[in-house]
Amino acid sequence: MRAACRLAAEILRKTAREVKIGVSTKEVNDAAARFMEESGCKSAFFGYRQRTGGPAFPGHICISLNEEIVHGIGRANRIIQNGDIVKIDVGIVKDGWVGDNATTVPVGMVDPKILQLLRATEESLHVAIDYARRGEQLKKLCGSVEKCVNQFGYRVVREFVGHGVGRQLHEDPQVPNWPDPRIKVRLQPGMILAIEPMVNMGTDQVTVLGDDWTVITQDRQPSAHFEHTVLVTDGEPEILTWRERLTAPVT
Repeated sequence: MRAACRLAAEILRKTAREVKIGVSTKEVNDAAARFMEESGCKSAFFGYRQRTGGPAFPGHICISLNEEIVHGIGRANRIIQNGDIVKIDVGIVKDGWVGDNATTVPVGMVDPKILQLLRATEESLHVAIDYARRGEQLKKLCGSVEKCVNQFGYRVVREFVGHGVGRQLHEDPQVPNWPDPRIKVRLQPGMILAIEPMVNMGTDQVTVLGDDWTVITQDRQPSAHFEHTVLVTDGEPEILTWRERLTAPVT
């Protein structure tokens, strides 16, 4: 898992550098596919099929712009513009193990209010990671995300959640971004969680587009997404997909 996650983080860093004004989201997707091939791994997303029996996912990464929350598909006619925010979600499989991580990339001159959304969302991820400790209630980890972003007036997405990860992309337990009272799990060393705040500037209500994958905010306001794969240990949480933070910590 350490090797797979280090590779996933490196491919995410390389892919994020491909996000530029005038580039299509398909070009970014194709670059990520090339990085995966060169690194001897494969996409954990390409060909993934929903439990509902919908169409297989056609992209090698998820790339979602502005009001698109998650599961965006790279398209030749979707051109990145000045002021966009671009969510890049990279999941790879290496030697049978999955690495999963995501970031949101601001492009050019981004509205300061939207930059604050990114800052708060990334901060909520690191707040949650600090709860990934032996004996801690998973519900507290989940609730810390909502508590962090609510102080800014933002809302967490409830229809889509983080998850356990290992041999499979999605394993138990589910890791929502609010304190779901049904969660009874206590964390133990060896558990690996994909913690991924998805935070909307406006309503928490979402819509799935006609491609059966792309999720957008109902009010078309921006959404941010950050994700790390994290190992629970006997001591400090270990961020397996570690990378430099995009934004400074909230003080």
